[in-house]
Amino acid sequence: MAKEERFADFALLLRETDDVAVIKRPARAGTGLLGDTIRLILSRDIPAGHKIAIHEVADGAPVRKYGQIIGFAKGNIAPGDHVHTHNLEIRDFTRDYAFCAEARTVDYYPPEKMRYFQGYARPGARVGTRNYIAVISSVNCSASVSHYVKDRFKTADFRRDFPNVDGVIAFTHKSGCAIQPGEPHQLLMRVLAGIARHPNIAGYVMIGLGCEVNQVQFIRKEFKLDELRPGETAPTFLTIQSAGGVRRTVEAAAGAVTKLLPVANGLRRAPQPISKLILAENCGGSDGNSGITANPALGVASDELVRYRGTSVLAETPEIYGAEHLLTRRAVSREVGEKLVSLIGWWENHVRRHEATIDNNPSYGNKEGGLTTIYEKSLGAVAKGGQSPLSAVYHYAEPITTTGFCFMDTPGYDPVSMTGLVCGGCNIGVFTTGRGSVYGCKPSPCLKVATNTPLYNWMQEDMDINAGTILDGTETVEQVGMRIFERIIATASGEKTRSELAGIGDEEFAPGILGPTF
Repeated sequence: MAKEERFADFALLLRETDDVAVIKRPARAGTGLLGDTIRLILSRDIPAGHKIAIHEVADGAPVRKYGQIIGFAKGNIAPGDHVHTHNLEIRDFTRDYAFCAEARTVDYYPPEKMRYFQGYARPGARVGTRNYIAVISSVNCSASVSHYVKDRFKTADFRRDFPNVDGVIAFTHKSGCAIQPGEPHQLLMRVLAGIARHPNIAGYVMIGLGCEVNQVQFIRKEFKLDELRPGETAPTFLTIQSAGGVRRTVEAAAGAVTKLLPVANGLRRAPQPISKLILAENCGGSDGNSGITANPALGVASDELVRYRGTSVLAETPEIYGAEHLLTRRAVSREVGEKLVSLIGWWENHVRRHEATIDNNPSYGNKEGGLTTIYEKSLGAVAKGGQSPLSAVYHYAEPITTTGFCFMDTPGYDPVSMTGLVCGGCNIGVFTTGRGSVYGCKPSPCLKVATNTPLYNWMQEDMDINAGTILDGTETVEQVGMRIFERIIATASGEKTRSELAGIGDEEFAPGILGPTF
């Protein structure tokens, strides 16, 4: 006889119209789950985060979670069956974009209710949450030299002599030599100019080789890097060939950094309105709990920041695929909504051109954690954006100038996605994870939110916040969201994230690369 358990103890039904429920903790085959209107027996062992059918689903019929289609039955599915890659597949289906139909008015806080964080006032009304010096490579050929320069300042005396400088970072990458003209080249220049002008960067040196396509002089001219704002420190531009080789370039660049350090060290944190925060939202190593706990909780924090006239930016276009209609409905204008749809079309054409498919995502780890299709993953991912109206849509690393909830076109690959967001101006980030990503993204601090309590307990040295309390029943989505919001303010004021304490973030700079390299 099957062992009987309360349905609510083992499973979570997200919407009354759903065909599946999510298992909250591992359940054994033969276990009977009983609820007010549900009675079923599990046909096999089901891991936490995975889905079970709560009623019969016919072959080819749509399967719903979050009240939305996550795929189509591949064969008949019986109540209590494990619903995953063996019996669920994606098919194209029509989404009703209903542009602007659900765009609501933001209930802004009045000016006298504004909250503040301790940040660095920068020229051009920008505000930093950290205070770094940058060594920026225009091309992979100058990457080693840039690291040699950075390493000059990794000494025991550095913290003593410059206590108000968070560090010297080398921003290097694998491109810039034979990069294709047009948008591929423009994109890389946009990324490097974005780092140069980032509010968390107090000053910088830019180093090239001298014969590459991505010339330092082109970046200077295209983005007017020589036109300094009042109070801005003059940068230094070098090429290895003009400087006379590696040693001379390192000496010249290190000398330039040495001159920048006293200026940066003289800067102090001061009260800044949280309307100056630009939040990067990303998820990585997602699992079946991501769309139930950490992502909607981050959505609460995002909405709260928007109420203070701050900015939050969702990204990863391939990971909103199949859920983009939830964002177009919230667009403030048809133009904004159609721009998002055009990006979806670009990605469809992109994968088709390379004989690939967007459903190569979810990844292996995502599937191990219970995510089956890109539709399911996307529906959980968009929850990070809360319920605020979609104010603007940006191309990769494009400067973010609109306040409110925005979207940036990035790949789903986390380092590339976060690099685009940071180079667009995001001065703080929140990264949700169900499998245990240890990502950091200097120069912007990045809080990591665990989707489940076992992960948080197992990796406490790397996780900043536990959203698994939502599944545990000890907190609501709103309560965790407000905890995230308060940690955003504390982190912006200088409190170190787990990745910062671990020293992670120097190697995660990864510009998106368009076009062929061979």
